[in-house]
Amino acid sequence: MTASTQQPHRIVIVGGGSGGLKLATRLGHQYRRDPTVSVTLVDAALTHVWKPLFHEVAAGTLDVHDDECDYIAHARAHHFTFVWGAMEGLDREARGIRVGAPRGGSDSEPRTIGYDTLVVAVGSVSNDFGVKGVAEHCFTLDSAEEAEEFRRDLFEAYLRTTPGSGERHPGALDVAIVGAGATGVELAAELDKMRHALAEYGACAIDPARDTRLIILERAPRLLPGLPTDLAEATRDQLERLGVETRLGEEVAEVVADGIHTRSGDFIPARFKVWAAGVAAPPFLSELGGLETNGRNQLVVKPTLQTTRDPSIFALGDCAACPTESGGQVPPRAQAADQQAGHLARAIPRHLAGQSLPEYTYRDRGSLVNVNDSAFGTIMGALLGNVTIEGWFARISYRWLYRSHQRALHGSRRALMLFLSDLVSRRTRPRLKLH
Repeated sequence: MTASTQQPHRIVIVGGGSGGLKLATRLGHQYRRDPTVSVTLVDAALTHVWKPLFHEVAAGTLDVHDDECDYIAHARAHHFTFVWGAMEGLDREARGIRVGAPRGGSDSEPRTIGYDTLVVAVGSVSNDFGVKGVAEHCFTLDSAEEAEEFRRDLFEAYLRTTPGSGERHPGALDVAIVGAGATGVELAAELDKMRHALAEYGACAIDPARDTRLIILERAPRLLPGLPTDLAEATRDQLERLGVETRLGEEVAEVVADGIHTRSGDFIPARFKVWAAGVAAPPFLSELGGLETNGRNQLVVKPTLQTTRDPSIFALGDCAACPTESGGQVPPRAQAADQQAGHLARAIPRHLAGQSLPEYTYRDRGSLVNVNDSAFGTIMGALLGNVTIEGWFARISYRWLYRSHQRALHGSRRALMLFLSDLVSRRTRPRLKLH
């Protein structure tokens, strides 16, 4: 077979989240003029929204259509192929993945996509820890679609509230959030913005303080384990000033249609329940081609990010159980997925050349949380070490995280244009998505 007709080396990336899309973009550019290598991205959605923004989508303070990245257009601009579909299986012997109908797609027959190098970057889903009623009665924020579904249902419940409707059913407009990590805390703060903005618009007949209740339940004795204790306490104080209740050391026993039963015997009425208490990899990974997984369905990988049973298959982000130098495991955080994507963008060319691969080392860059435009957090660097920040510098650092993500996907010029466009549009569009 001549070089001109030889099949290219097929790099297939499954999952277009923060890490997967960044890796596809980098490799697409790297091999754009190399006919011996092809890059393909597979995802069940048609657009990408940065997952740390899902809480803003859920509250309507961010219109998902304003900040999404279209996979088809992005693939064309960055020299890779996009395939719309959900990964359902893996045939390691034939080197092919089975791709079925995407969420909301037609019931088409599964397709097989061949690969030579496979990268699994399917992210995570909520972990209900076996608590009864979570799957049936709780919203999750695992995707932009789920965040939008929650926003729409809560928004419509507010709008249906009419003057003189009499005493409302307990919990009818209340939101209970299980989990006091960054997602739960930031969601509560954004929902406070939502309820006050709707009242100010005159769009509904509610008194935010009297008619609605926001409550966070957390079984741990404190919120925000990624932050120092003093910043966690400052965040709690800020939430309580907003009227958000925090119940720490409170474990959920069961979730029912109209509320939550706790282990202490309390019942918290709430029509809207959001589960943000933990993460696990998608269940289908536990039976994926005989690859090694752990108790959270994560693919077990070596420090090179290669799976333990197949060196041609890599995994990154929340779906990968990657060891750290201290003997622990890389935490399921956006910064880890971003770092691992950059690492694989350098390592995969070495893999294709048959060279030894470098090992990935996790670098904790700190944690930031935004509560009603009051940011708290830590940043970590080689020169300053672990530095606690809050106020305007923390707010700028928080917003810079998203701009850095845009820059990684689109380049500096377009990221600047997107930033300027956002500044202009904020002056002309409503503070909430009102439809």
